[in-house]
Amino acid sequence: MRVGVIGLSRGLHLAGWCRRLGMEVVAACDRDAARREASRKELPGAVVTGRWEDLLEHRLDGVVLANDFDEHAPLAIAFLERGVHVLSECAACVDEDEGRRLVEAAERSTATYSFAENFVHHPHVRLVRQVAEGGELGRVGLIEADYLHGMSPEVITALIGDPGSWRGRIAATAYCTHTVSPVLAVTGAWPVEVAAFPADEASPRDAVVMTVRLSTGALAVTRHGFLQGEPDSHWSWLSVRGSRALAESVRAPGERSWSVRVRAESWTRADGVAHEEERTPPPLTLNGQRVERQDEGTVRVLQGFEATVERGEPPLVPVRPAVAASLVGVAGAESLRNGSRPVRVPDFSPK
Repeated sequence: MRVGVIGLSRGLHLAGWCRRLGMEVVAACDRDAARREASRKELPGAVVTGRWEDLLEHRLDGVVLANDFDEHAPLAIAFLERGVHVLSECAACVDEDEGRRLVEAAERSTATYSFAENFVHHPHVRLVRQVAEGGELGRVGLIEADYLHGMSPEVITALIGDPGSWRGRIAATAYCTHTVSPVLAVTGAWPVEVAAFPADEASPRDAVVMTVRLSTGALAVTRHGFLQGEPDSHWSWLSVRGSRALAESVRAPGERSWSVRVRAESWTRADGVAHEEERTPPPLTLNGQRVERQDEGTVRVLQGFEATVERGEPPLVPVRPAVAASLVGVAGAESLRNGSRPVRVPDFSPK
């Protein structure tokens, strides 16, 4: 399987895993000359260029889009129109119009669109999802998800204070798919309405809290940005409360942070005694070697992309859920501008 990679910051990490999984990285692109030069050692034999358009002329089976956060959709559309399978990083689109054009391009293409949302496939999220899908929780009423970084004020300012960087130009709500996509995957729901709030009005861009009404009637509460108390499970924490039980990732340091606490209340059990246990997800191995926990989601996403391209399996996260999750952040930004009033999320569920 011949792939190209666009964006050689996060993309170089993805390219390395592509090669370890047996894909052939034949072309790569970045606007930054230093990144291009540094990538040549990591990608022997690949053509490295400064123009993404050059990759349209290569014979590619798939392309990995890891360019700037808010610039993925135009490239995805261009490659889909060439019949090249697309794996796009974690903002599918920047507004509803772009989302609709992306969906139309994906659904008329001979190729496929996959969303590179690795947080859906982190070990603790997969385990919570299994508990929910197995019926242990009953009807899900409340789901919470965090994507948080504990950083110093100086580092935060350097990240989001530069208008020349994508971090500096996106809305505070935009980087939401690491929380929203797991919510949609666990519940099987679609976002309906969102209200967004700054966590601290004195620093409104640092962190936001969003309440998202789901199509099932459940409520999701998502927190993302820069708050102290970063979870060890790759900045991710998930909690799901059902009508019969609770499942949530363990708030603990190190390896335990990938485990899941499951509690069933006494009235739900034949013995009348509440039962609580901690479940540990099985490790992922590759060629006999254990994959680091924080890389499991990335490896599973790339394995899924390969299965889609090579064997015709459906994308792990296809275009409509990708666009829906991204537009929660767009609607959330509108909510912030309007005093945290609820805003409807455009409906991208299949008709």
